[in-house]
Amino acid sequence: MLLIWNRPGFVEGLSEQERTALFGEVDDIMRELTASGELVGGEALADPSQTRTVRSTGERPEVTDGPFLESKEQFAGYLTVDCDSPERAVEIAARWPDVRRGFGVLEVRPVMGEAGTEM
Repeated sequence: MLLIWNRPGFVEGLSEQERTALFGEVDDIMRELTASGELVGGEALADPSQTRTVRSTGERPEVTDGPFLESKEQFAGYLTVDCDSPERAVEIAARWPDVRRGFGVLEVRPVMGEAGTEM
């Protein structure tokens, strides 16, 4: 799984031409992954301001607004890919425009399937 982390609102700081180029690059990668059969799925996430965080306070769950992370990057979406190797997943992540343009990072993690924690 490729976890996409980027700075909230960075797209609004781009010109129309820069946004068109950025989303064009994403579309190109998605078409390539679809054609190769490597794309399993993925979704963009809503703005972090729509986030609710739930944690245990002992007696009952506590719900707060936002992720409130000490990070400039917020979890923005994910892609699930079925690749021949972890190196191929890293190659895809390195091509992602958010990474190449310095807007964010992609985290590459295996998905724990039926193998469970024995991965």
